[in-house]
Amino acid sequence: MSQINPETTPLHTLNPLNRFSDRAEDYVKYRPSYPADAIDIILEELGENSQLVAADIGAGTGIASRLLAERKVNVIAIEPNAAMREAAQAHPLIEFRDGTAEFTQLPDNSVDLVTCFQAFHWFNPEPTLLEFRRILKPSARLAVVWNNRDKEDALTTEYSRLVREASNNHPAESRMESVEPLFVTPHFINIQEYTFTYRQQLDLTGLIGRANSVSYLPHEGWVYEQLINNFQELYQHFRDDNGFVYMVYRTSVYLGEAI
Repeated sequence: MSQINPETTPLHTLNPLNRFSDRAEDYVKYRPSYPADAIDIILEELGENSQLVAADIGAGTGIASRLLAERKVNVIAIEPNAAMREAAQAHPLIEFRDGTAEFTQLPDNSVDLVTCFQAFHWFNPEPTLLEFRRILKPSARLAVVWNNRDKEDALTTEYSRLVREASNNHPAESRMESVEPLFVTPHFINIQEYTFTYRQQLDLTGLIGRANSVSYLPHEGWVYEQLINNFQELYQHFRDDNGFVYMVYRTSVYLGEAI
């Protein structure tokens, strides 16, 4: 069996369509949300929210789709994984559809906004960006967003170390934010970056559930048991008087304009 090189292996070759199937329950419960300021900048100057149609690609269980819908945006949530779609909470302004980033099955020039939250690194970038340009109206907006674990926060840094070790340095750990294709694509211009801070409050169950939602961590066996023990120690070390710890993220938002 060939070794996976964490520095060179394209993430879109590592079964992105099915790898979250057994993580959907933990994903919907324990994945972090996104700061309100990030949603503000994505929607800024696009016009009346209720008149916008957004395609949220790789929508998962609809965490970001709901944030857009709560602003009265009409959202088409594209998600290829049936388990993730089924775990999503219903919202009257969100329509879940089966599709991939490379083949959304949406009409040409049909949406005002394309968003990718915590998903773009799993896509094959060249055909994906071509597809995004096809479905966007002229001069419409692309927003690519990642919650990156804050390397300056002590708990978050130690959590990240434990995850790297348990995942055997999975490629997604080192290359979660894959922005290079955005800056070289001929389909989008005026790429701008914005950064915000987000804190996720977790009890012990939430801290473990947050890790269980990661597709490249084990769910059983000795490594998993050791990971749980490590998280229990981490929780006891950092818990506050109310029994919570706080994962800190630096939320990166990249905005581009369709040519």
